[in-house]
Amino acid sequence: MQTPPSPDLISGTKIQLKKLTITDLPQLWQLMYGDPYPEYKKWDAPYFPLEHIAKEDYITEMTQKLNEGMDTIYLIQTSPEQQTIGSVIYYWEHEPSNWLEMGIIIYLPEFWNGGYGTEAIKLWTTHLFQTKSNIPRVGYTTWSGNHRMVKVGEKLGFTKEAQIRNVRQYQGKLYDSIRMGFLREEWEAGGN
Repeated sequence: MQTPPSPDLISGTKIQLKKLTITDLPQLWQLMYGDPYPEYKKWDAPYFPLEHIAKEDYITEMTQKLNEGMDTIYLIQTSPEQQTIGSVIYYWEHEPSNWLEMGIIIYLPEFWNGGYGTEAIKLWTTHLFQTKSNIPRVGYTTWSGNHRMVKVGEKLGFTKEAQIRNVRQYQGKLYDSIRMGFLREEWEAGGN
């Protein structure tokens, strides 16, 4: 079965997912690294330090990957304004067994708690199941300190597949690592 090509735009109600292009790289770098202590990093795996990359190095490296056909990153844009507020990604945990994971970041705090992330995860999950016909599951990993990500998964019907207790330390406190997942047959049965 041939895999369909990745579309340039995936439209929703509140947001659209736009395939990352070379012209987007300066803006994405700014959202990720423009602030040395970004607010989003308090929720996006804050137990791992943000390793700043020089703008020129980032653009050079990502340009090469995009020219080689990388399709793993889409921007989250408000609709219809097309303001970039975040990004979604996928990566292979173990490609030989078709184990694919995804991630999301809403960089701008003013767009937290507004349903933008929920719609982005729903669109992205559907996209991954439609374009990666061999994957049996889509999932993501978060931590117990990020209540919003746990609630998004629960709202969309993801199953909490694992909760590894007290393995993430942040600001002197221990948190759990939480893995959420959706099987293809569950997603299809849900009418998504």
